[in-house]
Amino acid sequence: MSTPIYNYQAIPGFFAHDTEDHQSLTLPPIPPRLGLLDDSSDRWRNFRKRITELDEEARKENGSVKVFFFARHGQGWHNVAEAKYGTKHWDAEMSIKNGDDDIIWGPDPELTPIGINQAMEARRGWEEELAFGITLPDKLYSSPLVRAMDTLRVTFEGIFRGDTEKQPTVLVVENCREENGIHTCDQRRSRSFIHERFPTFEFEEGLTEEDELWDAEIRETKAQVSKRAQDVLDYIFQKDTDSTYISVTAHGGIINGFLQAIGRPSFPLLTGGILPVVIKCRRR
Repeated sequence: MSTPIYNYQAIPGFFAHDTEDHQSLTLPPIPPRLGLLDDSSDRWRNFRKRITELDEEARKENGSVKVFFFARHGQGWHNVAEAKYGTKHWDAEMSIKNGDDDIIWGPDPELTPIGINQAMEARRGWEEELAFGITLPDKLYSSPLVRAMDTLRVTFEGIFRGDTEKQPTVLVVENCREENGIHTCDQRRSRSFIHERFPTFEFEEGLTEEDELWDAEIRETKAQVSKRAQDVLDYIFQKDTDSTYISVTAHGGIINGFLQAIGRPSFPLLTGGILPVVIKCRRR
């Protein structure tokens, strides 16, 4: 296996999620100030100033710093089904089915009404911080699964105040999908379906018409998920050199893959939750 060209590390100290004891935190999905520790009226200006300083320092070492807002999709019908049957029975038997007499969870399930409300709560979280000068994302990335794309659409609806020049591109990226294989909920729809439903979203180059990655017999390992996450980071830091603030709307498994790739322990992000992380990239 080749050695990665880039090295990533999280820069802690800005958000409540950054604490080493974060596993014991009882944070809501959308904490006050999106988790920012600074509660002053100038909090986002202070944050922006410090990020600029860190980025300038990193560039002296052939690196850079970006702020990622990792968002987990709202509740989907597969989440309801797993709660109904319990995780053990879900993983062993029910996850390979498309549904039961009451619920359809595969392939690629829809958001539940609760999930839609969770995405609206995420939007309110952003709206509340606009009054305090939060910097909106320069670029929006999404998993190609419907539950993530709908969450992104609801979350950012109206956030950019209808200014089409300020509305960032939404890029659908295959590697942002959930831990893949066996579970029917993680099998994506066709490219044509996605384009028809989300006509303003753009696709990364090479996104296939049909899902060629999902395997009914094999589940990805955590290491493989983390490698996918690192590939996404490589892409963003190489291609989006002018973008400092990045939103990635995805899934619990791949978000923990990102955390593993930057040397942070996993985080139990709830459905509809937002996890901001400051990431420094250095070329090895």
